Amino acid sequence: MTLISPLNELKIPIVGSPLFLISNPDLVLAQCTNGVMGSFPALNAREEEGDPNMLETWLKKITEGIDSHNQKNPDNPAAPYAVNHIVHKSNIRLEKDIEICAKWKVPVWITSLGARPEVNQVAHEVKGIVLHDIINNFFAKKAIDKGADGLVAVAAGAGGHAGTLSPFALVQEIREWFDGPLLLSGAIANGGAVLAAQSMGADFAYIGSAFIATDEANANQNYKEMIAKSNADDIIYTNLFTGVHGNYLKPSIKAQGMDPENLETSDSSKMNFSSGASKPKNWKDIWGSGQGISAVKSVGPAKLLIERLKEEYKESKNRILNK
Repeated sequence: MTLISPLNELKIPIVGSPLFLISNPDLVLAQCTNGVMGSFPALNAREEEGDPNMLETWLKKITEGIDSHNQKNPDNPAAPYAVNHIVHKSNIRLEKDIEICAKWKVPVWITSLGARPEVNQVAHEVKGIVLHDIINNFFAKKAIDKGADGLVAVAAGAGGHAGTLSPFALVQEIREWFDGPLLLSGAIANGGAVLAAQSMGADFAYIGSAFIATDEANANQNYKEMIAKSNADDIIYTNLFTGVHGNYLKPSIKAQGMDPENLETSDSSKMNFSSGASKPKNWKDIWGSGQGISAVKSVGPAKLLIERLKEEYKESKNRILNK
């Protein structure tokens, strides 16, 4: 498998996935300075919060934070970071966000909801690499044909807008033709699962839900604690809330007065999110999560989560070698 710098700079094969509304500079820095690639959606840097240049403010904080860490720890440099762009035509901020990321020479660009050659070109002009997230082999081929450098395979069990394919099937089909960087997402929350992802052919594990239950994450404390108290039985797959199927915490749905076992099926073609008419009243309090969260037992610093993952990864390797 061919890896590309800066991916080959990671000390442990984990990328923290960009969490909508939740990932922020504090979480990204905690991830990067502890050896995991951190990431955030560009749209999380919300201009309506008083700073018209919020994305630039975030990139400055992350860049300076990484530089400061590296100066103090020359023998233990931070991992690189990534910014996620929704490249769908509905994202009216895309052109401006791309310009800002190019200015700051963002090392890794993660693109979602469509593959755009012009976005890939800008990333490459500043020596960045592009990872595109996909849910099947068809979209994987389209992404690479349009200039992406690597892929994020979003398999069944992932948080948010997950795919439906088994990770075994999805990785197998992609590796039949693609030997570049491949990340796997889907119910990965312990070090053994990270090793398993590599064993089946992926280069890195793409972990999101476990990082929600960290001190640095910009999430409601009740959300964090619900992650720590829940397991796979507490997850439901539905398209009711966004028009696209995703995995959500049943207790958060119940808290909004709905029965998660008897939800309607949304017709995405008729959803009108601009008016808000099709959203539940308190849709921000209906919380996404992947199926692997039983590995998360408490809320705490991201550093402790990463240390646990590293130790479990090491133990899993030793267990295999000793068999």
